[in-house]
Amino acid sequence: MLVIPAIDLREGKCVRLFQGRRDEETVFSTDPVAVAQMWQERGATWLHVVDLDGAFTGRPANLEAVKGILAGVDIPVQLGGGLRTLEAVEQAFDLGVSRVVIGTAAVQDADLLARAVERFDRLRVAVGIDSKNGWVAVEGWETVVEKKVLDLIAEIKESGVERIIYTDIWRDGTLEGVNLGGTREVALRSRMRIIASGGVSSLDDLRALKELETVGVEGAILGRALYVGAISLEEALQVAGS
Repeated sequence: MLVIPAIDLREGKCVRLFQGRRDEETVFSTDPVAVAQMWQERGATWLHVVDLDGAFTGRPANLEAVKGILAGVDIPVQLGGGLRTLEAVEQAFDLGVSRVVIGTAAVQDADLLARAVERFDRLRVAVGIDSKNGWVAVEGWETVVEKKVLDLIAEIKESGVERIIYTDIWRDGTLEGVNLGGTREVALRSRMRIIASGGVSSLDDLRALKELETVGVEGAILGRALYVGAISLEEALQVAGS
C-alpha cells in the first residue's frame, strides 16, 4: 500500500487546515520545496500536492510553488485544487505533474471529467470525493451539494476514471483516526482504486487500511500526523510495505 505525504499550499506556504477550514490554519513551512525534498529523502515514492487557494477560488493559484516542487524532486506528484477547466488540467500536465485530482469539476461538469480522461488517460486522472456525513462537498469543502457520495460514484464511473481520492472532511487535520467504514463502503460500492485521506493518525490506522487492500484501497495520504510527528514516514512505509 502506498503512503503519500501531503503538501497543502496556501499563499506559497506549506500549511494544514483543521477540517478544511481556512480560518484554522497551521503553517508548517514557508519553503514547500524543502518539505517535498525532505519527504523524498525519507522514502516517499509519491507526493500529494493541493493548491488550497485554487480550491477556494476555482483557479490555480500556487503554480510557482508547484513548479518548484516538481523541479526539486524526482518522484511523481499528483496535484489537486482549482482544476476546473480542461485548460487548467492541461497546464498541470505541462508543468510535469504525473496525475491530476479533479474534485469540484467532477461534480459540476461530468463532460469535463470524461474529456480529461479521454485526452490524458484514465490512470492520470483521479476524482477527489470529499465527504461530509456521506454528502459531497465542493469548492474547497465550503459547499455541500445535494448529492450523496455513492450517487456521485455511480455517475463518475461512466467517465472511465479508475481512481478516487476519498476524504472524510470531519476527520481531516484532526488526528482522530481514519473513517474505515466509509472508506470500505466507497471501495466496495465503486470497485475502483481508492486512496484514503483524512484523519490518519497512527500506525494502527495504516494497518487497518492495509487490510482493505483486498477491496481496492491502494494508498493513504498523510498530512498533519507526519508534520507533528505522530507518525514517522519511515515507520509508516514499513507498516504499509511500500
